[in-house]
Amino acid sequence: MLTKPLEPVKLHETLEIRLLTLNDCAQWDAFLQASPTGCFMQAWVWGEFKQLEGYQSFRYGLFAEHLLVGVCCFYYYPCEHTANLLVAPGAPCFLPGFEQAGMSLLLEQARALAKNVGAIALRLEPLWLEKPICLNEFVRAPVELLPSETLLIDLRPPIAKMLASMKPKGRYNIRLSQRHGVTTHFTTDSQAIPVFYNLFWETVQRQQFFGEPYSFFINFCQTLFAANMAEIGWATWQNEVLATVLMVYWGDRATYLYGGRSEAYPHVMASYGLHWAAMQRAKAKGCSFYDFYGYTRDPSHNYAKFSQFKRQFGGTPVTTIGAHDYFFYDQLADTLIGLFKRLGNERER
Repeated sequence: MLTKPLEPVKLHETLEIRLLTLNDCAQWDAFLQASPTGCFMQAWVWGEFKQLEGYQSFRYGLFAEHLLVGVCCFYYYPCEHTANLLVAPGAPCFLPGFEQAGMSLLLEQARALAKNVGAIALRLEPLWLEKPICLNEFVRAPVELLPSETLLIDLRPPIAKMLASMKPKGRYNIRLSQRHGVTTHFTTDSQAIPVFYNLFWETVQRQQFFGEPYSFFINFCQTLFAANMAEIGWATWQNEVLATVLMVYWGDRATYLYGGRSEAYPHVMASYGLHWAAMQRAKAKGCSFYDFYGYTRDPSHNYAKFSQFKRQFGGTPVTTIGAHDYFFYDQLADTLIGLFKRLGNERER
């Protein structure tokens, strides 16, 4: 836990950093939603969700005079006897021109915070397309916090143009689902969580990938549903739910975060009908892009199979710089010394 308040760090005559409070929530979210690199994992309510998951959240705002010019929320999960990290998925986010000074300020604040909580490194993952000079001292992280490659569907054209930009198989399967009478439903009712999770977990077991526990989605929906930031959708045929999605809405983007499907009745193409309905719903909400989230163009990648499905909807692949680490070597040395001492004590018992 944080043991004492940290003094604001100043590295620029007109730039300062402050730890923000709930009173700053509206300004924080407005800044992120207006930014082309603003990520839903930096939303104020996402921090509240992560706190339910056991994380500590530290939201820092960078100000030039009284103007907010940058934001970054550091998350910290305390684990005893572990090399802990400060992590910032989808961050930092700056106004143009403040990247260099802002990053220096954030790094100094992170260094002080890491010493206070016992973290050995800072892991950032901004939604930037190129690695800037201000990250020169960072190294590529071994693990991603967010998928570094995604597929974006442009929702701004008319419906007819959106359909025309899809692969022929995508258009055909959408119409096939309509001819079979597949229906879709979207809701923020918590009673939908078990419906979603049953298909999600069935898909996890079938495809052998990591799946979050049921409690994760209870916490997720408890916070994000109340903020109108997420909802569950499902596709039904003959009164049986065959496919489901969990959508997140943030800024100009609707993100398909989780989903699942049944192996029953594959001929009705329920997943195609559901994603098409989700795209139209996002468009009606004013979103400009439908983010398919995890995606790859590598045929040998674990994402290859479901990326082939996503590709049928057209879209533009986007690759960001991925996660990067900055090590606090003094803190790392202290952690290693403590580890060696514990190992020595265990051998003496």
